[in-house]
Amino acid sequence: MNEITLFVGHGSRDSDGNQEFLEFVNEIRRRVPTQHFEACFLELTTPTIPDGLNACIRQDADRIVVVPVILLAASHVKFEIPEYLDAARRKYPNVEIVYGRNIGLHEQMIDLLTDRFYEQAAMFAQEEIHQTAIVLMGRGSSDPDANGDLYKIARQVWEQTGVFTVEVCFTGITFPRLPDGIKRALSLGAKRVVVVPYFLFTGVLIKRMRDVLQEMQAADPTIPLHMAEYFGMHRRLIEIVLERREEAVRGQSFMNCDLCKYRKLAAHEHPHNHDHHDHAHSHVYQSEAGSRG
Repeated sequence: MNEITLFVGHGSRDSDGNQEFLEFVNEIRRRVPTQHFEACFLELTTPTIPDGLNACIRQDADRIVVVPVILLAASHVKFEIPEYLDAARRKYPNVEIVYGRNIGLHEQMIDLLTDRFYEQAAMFAQEEIHQTAIVLMGRGSSDPDANGDLYKIARQVWEQTGVFTVEVCFTGITFPRLPDGIKRALSLGAKRVVVVPYFLFTGVLIKRMRDVLQEMQAADPTIPLHMAEYFGMHRRLIEIVLERREEAVRGQSFMNCDLCKYRKLAAHEHPHNHDHHDHAHSHVYQSEAGSRG
């Protein structure tokens, strides 16, 4: 069997972020030279998901393992990528296409966030750690489940680091935004703030938030404000993505939406509108949960 793994990145308007994702896939190729890996993007740049699938087909793939290198599961992971895969299965009925899990709530992600925090806090005394606030900065989503996952991660980071508080903020779509997260941390009594991005690679938002942080620091130089690195090429991220691939290869990707009955019902009712998909998914789940209660 000719098996090819297709990694799906989100895609960015910033070419630096797209290049970092491609370099990330190249690093995986170097680490696992016996396997065949391809890369594509969900949106905003090329190659697209159909491009990536077609590239695998042109190389005579019998089995394509699709792994979304995406942090939290919102409409992209739940609906959009599965729809592309459904179309490919219809187009290539003799090719097995397996959908893996996104990164999600993986225990090593907590360790990775903690690593990034301590890189910034390396010179802090233990007492200063207890006076420091982490502001965990996510992208933000219209899916409340994905936003809620970031709050769960924040609690686990607080448990692991022992900092004064871990506040959550988002760069867009929803609230609170970065300035609000920092102001809340300071209002609670934190003596310094470390913003820890819950981001895979650089991009427009990371660069914009660095500017925002610099503006806030200039407005009040008395409170130290720092920003940790995004995840990038961190060894833990590489290990997590390879683990997600192995789950898919073994047929153990329990949390993907490829066979989700809620997605299938939503897709049937609203075949083109992703916002409606999210609403239908939520409504059906709540109705069934209510009937069980």
